[in-house]
Amino acid sequence: MKTDTCTVLPAEMNIAKEWVWAHLGNTETPPFSFIYGGQSSKELLPSWKRKETSKELDNQRTQHVATYTDPSTRLQIRCVAVVYRDFPVVEWTVYLKNAGKRNTPIIEQLQSLDAPIERGPLGQAGDAPAVRLHYHVGSPTKPEDYRPLVAELVPGRAQLIATSGGRPCNAHMPFFNLEWPEGGVIAAIGWGGQWAAEFRRGGRGSVRIKAGQELTHFTLHPGEEVRTPLIALLFYQGDRIRSQNIWRRWMIAHNLPRPHGKLPAPMLCGVSFCYFAPWGFSNAQSQKIFMDVYEARKLPIDTWWIDAGWYNCDASLSTTGYSIWNRTGTWEPDRRRFPNGVREVNDYAHKKGLKTILWFEPERVWRPGTWLAEEHPEWLLKAAPDPNYVGADKNTRLLNLGNPAALRWLINHVSGLLTSERVDIYREDCNMDPLPFWRANDAKNRQGITEIRHVMGHLAFWDELRRRHPTLLIDCVSSGSKRIELEAFRRAVTLTRSDYIPGLTWKESNTTRLAANQSMIYGISSWIPYHGIGFGANQIDAYRFRCFMSPGLGLDFDPRSDTLDEDLWRRLMAQFKQVAPYYFGDYYPMTPYSLERNVWMAWQFDCPEKGEGMVQAFRREQSRRVSLRLKLRGLCPERIYIVTNLDDNRTLRLTGRTLMAEGLPVTLKNRSASGLWIYRRAGQKKT
Repeated sequence: MKTDTCTVLPAEMNIAKEWVWAHLGNTETPPFSFIYGGQSSKELLPSWKRKETSKELDNQRTQHVATYTDPSTRLQIRCVAVVYRDFPVVEWTVYLKNAGKRNTPIIEQLQSLDAPIERGPLGQAGDAPAVRLHYHVGSPTKPEDYRPLVAELVPGRAQLIATSGGRPCNAHMPFFNLEWPEGGVIAAIGWGGQWAAEFRRGGRGSVRIKAGQELTHFTLHPGEEVRTPLIALLFYQGDRIRSQNIWRRWMIAHNLPRPHGKLPAPMLCGVSFCYFAPWGFSNAQSQKIFMDVYEARKLPIDTWWIDAGWYNCDASLSTTGYSIWNRTGTWEPDRRRFPNGVREVNDYAHKKGLKTILWFEPERVWRPGTWLAEEHPEWLLKAAPDPNYVGADKNTRLLNLGNPAALRWLINHVSGLLTSERVDIYREDCNMDPLPFWRANDAKNRQGITEIRHVMGHLAFWDELRRRHPTLLIDCVSSGSKRIELEAFRRAVTLTRSDYIPGLTWKESNTTRLAANQSMIYGISSWIPYHGIGFGANQIDAYRFRCFMSPGLGLDFDPRSDTLDEDLWRRLMAQFKQVAPYYFGDYYPMTPYSLERNVWMAWQFDCPEKGEGMVQAFRREQSRRVSLRLKLRGLCPERIYIVTNLDDNRTLRLTGRTLMAEGLPVTLKNRSASGLWIYRRAGQKKT
């Protein structure tokens, strides 16, 4: 009987161990680099004092710390690495501390990762093979969000990839898969700021990777300590899709946050954001009315979502929502609309068994007139107006989380609101590019420091919120998940993977947006097991609903509408709840990626330990093809599988071998049609 095809192989663990020994256990070849006082770290580190320590973090992880100390200036370089025993993964973060009594010489060109990856998983000799670099578009709010990209690496030519504006997923996702014919390596950057990466192919297919903060040129003051981006590598054999599922499993096992000690459950969220004028301006009574209607019409939401507009702000200038973000004060409930605070609404939701989400945007500050701008201008960073960056105008400021006083105030203030308003999910937005604010406030000999301090402060802010509120879940949104990166996803999920959604004003047609959201799910699911989206449409059908189905689904429609087909809504919502647990399984794209309107798109989520899974397929509006066969993966060839069509409850009994070799026969007679199937091994108990 065939077993789980994505189980980690002993050979993969050995590959990771060999690389760790070569680069973390060797003084001559550490996996990072920098220039110090004009000299390369490669020349300097062998002569510096080196100290090593190790400790067991838990049953599956060992931490190794290597500290290098310059005997002359007392600069300390501390590489904190974690090696996993259940996955072929190693990660590390480099810390730099001035333990001397004077400012250090200039530290520059600091690369968190600067190391070769040899050809194939074991560096086999032979003719130079093809080397492909797989990576993805980020979330620039376009139909192409999360589009898979591939580059053939050519000897002697570098492939340069970076984010933009200081938000780590603004241009590209900070995740990469280097593929050789025999296997490869996944590389990830954990950094909430401006990162850059370079991939340069050498002889016989080896590739040197450099990655880190884009700009570093600074001196450190006595006692000062900073850090670099987190780097993670995952080594694999075999095909690339299998490697992405090993990555997903590692993300679920060791990275996703676990409030209550459990993975966050899939969510169906009720939202009332678009149904009050000005846009987003609700009150306590209207929020409760919406919850009552959801309950009365038996629409089974499990979470109540309050987005922007609940606080004191100026709504007089616009009905488009712009002012409700830009004129925020200190995040106090507007007592005219919420006389008993947002807590009144949240208590009402809790009595109905609902979790609650509350939106914040603490880093963007409008001036003049807000409390922060008037009382603590020293906490705010200013940038020169620049049309190339979102938010870089004369009236916007960035709350400097690298300022200890500002950080303390924000922690105490937001933590107090989470307690007083009884919030379950803290939703944090950032609708501005921080990079011009950081760089405008760097001295010539301190370039990169403002960014480092802000990134460190932001992580400290989240960590302290989670420490004070152990059951809190953080929702990381930044104009549609422009802050996706590994450090963030150890602390948060994203319930809005893109701002390219219906309900907002775009030039493209609805059909373009539907195809785009199918394609976003297709792309992001290779990297992020838990993601979400909100969408609003009273007139719904299965095709439209399924274009947005994700582990976190926000329903921004008006449940009071007389035209609402509540039976259809209940059926679709019940189907979502039935298949939602499968999103934590292995992910297999079943068709090529495309935004074209004349194609099909399909994927599979498989839970091999349960013997269950689901298949989704879409026939777009210009496709002439009525039928196709979708070849499943990860099944046991000898076992019988019962496949159920959730639209008509018809079942098929097919062997795993047939489903994988010949495929699941699928027919969608109409255009703009979708199909949803679940399957389980015969004899397997239903879950």
